[in-house]
Amino acid sequence: MENKILAYTDQGEGLVVVLVHGFCETKAIWSDFAAKLAEKYRVISIELPGFGENEPLTTPVTIGDLSEPIYRLLQSLGIEQSVMIGHSMGGYVTLAFAEKFPMRLCGLGLFHSTAYADTMEKKHARSKTIEFIERYGVVEFVEEFVTPLFFEGRKKDLKDEIKFATDMGKATPKSTVIEAIKAMRDRKDRSKVLEKASYPVLFISGRNDSAISFTTASPQFMLAADTTIHVMNSTGHMGMLEYPADTLRMVRQFLEHVEAGL
Repeated sequence: MENKILAYTDQGEGLVVVLVHGFCETKAIWSDFAAKLAEKYRVISIELPGFGENEPLTTPVTIGDLSEPIYRLLQSLGIEQSVMIGHSMGGYVTLAFAEKFPMRLCGLGLFHSTAYADTMEKKHARSKTIEFIERYGVVEFVEEFVTPLFFEGRKKDLKDEIKFATDMGKATPKSTVIEAIKAMRDRKDRSKVLEKASYPVLFISGRNDSAISFTTASPQFMLAADTTIHVMNSTGHMGMLEYPADTLRMVRQFLEHVEAGL
């Protein structure tokens, strides 16, 4: 990948917190989180290669490839260590960063994400999704993809949040969507990263997550030595939008725990 600096926002002072968005998202997904966390911390919200203000992905990449520009950005900002929190695909990238640059982290958060590789069934589903997008386009895909990410029982209450996420997804370039799906489909298992973690690890999981099965992902909770675990009932894959106050509190408490150990 080219050595271009990622689009990002940087606000606040203190312990550095890096927020990494998920698939078909941009740094805007963290806007409220970042503003409130910046009252006490230095918060950097990055946009992954291909997303948001960055140029589209046009060639194959791995999840590991996507982590390297984050390292270069932090290096350019003179940041030696940070707490990195990734949502969904952003969690996959965060784990890849942790694998490559473990000494650069003092904390890691998986926000509706998993260290495990895709099952064969999930890989097949991703391949079928690529076929759908190639035939019908991104807008049609996103209109079907986003709404089920939210808990079924609260979709009426969350109509504005669903529209926000849907509009964000529709703006993602087609080539980026396809290359990102391939990277997720082909990513390796990184459970060893959690086992070797010398820093605190946060898990925020939705019990009704349709994208990352709680049953399949929950064994990872036991892998790291120092874990903070939050399992949210009546919650899907978008906790920062479904229960913003609750998830913000969880992140703040985790950051306080990290700070106490430094």
